[in-house]
Amino acid sequence: MKKYMILLFAALAFAFTACDDDTEPGGTAVEKMAGDWWVTIDVLQDGQLQEDPYGLGHLRMSTYNTAANVPTEMWLDDEEHFWDYKVKVTVDYAKRTFSTDGFVENIKYDSKVKITDGKITAGAAVTPSGKPADKIEYKVEFDDDSNGLVYVVTGFRRTGFSADDF
Repeated sequence: MKKYMILLFAALAFAFTACDDDTEPGGTAVEKMAGDWWVTIDVLQDGQLQEDPYGLGHLRMSTYNTAANVPTEMWLDDEEHFWDYKVKVTVDYAKRTFSTDGFVENIKYDSKVKITDGKITAGAAVTPSGKPADKIEYKVEFDDDSNGLVYVVTGFRRTGFSADDF
């Protein structure tokens, strides 16, 4: 009987400590800028914008917090869909802007990448299903691009609905 009482008290103690409803999980320091995105790649050449000149269509990419989890930096990752790049960008969280300070190391490939004019605008894009979503846009250059082109990346935050996926 004594061992059953001990087991009962142990189970009750575990139940009361395991059900802590006061814990707030919180978010990351760049949560309003982080996410998966459907983007297209255009080329800016001789002052003219050429829409999707390589016929790539919509590509998936990601933005997410760094291990430091601070509001001044985040990762920009094309998930190996275009040029195979992942770079840490500087963030102005209040303005929802991001960029690099010149060319920075690409941690996925032996090259350098430059990000300029990066911006995330809440509700500024329209998904294929007609719903509003956050818009992402930035310019990217690669030091190993023999043509020295400026690529313009634009798109919307992935909603998770099949009607908006490509």
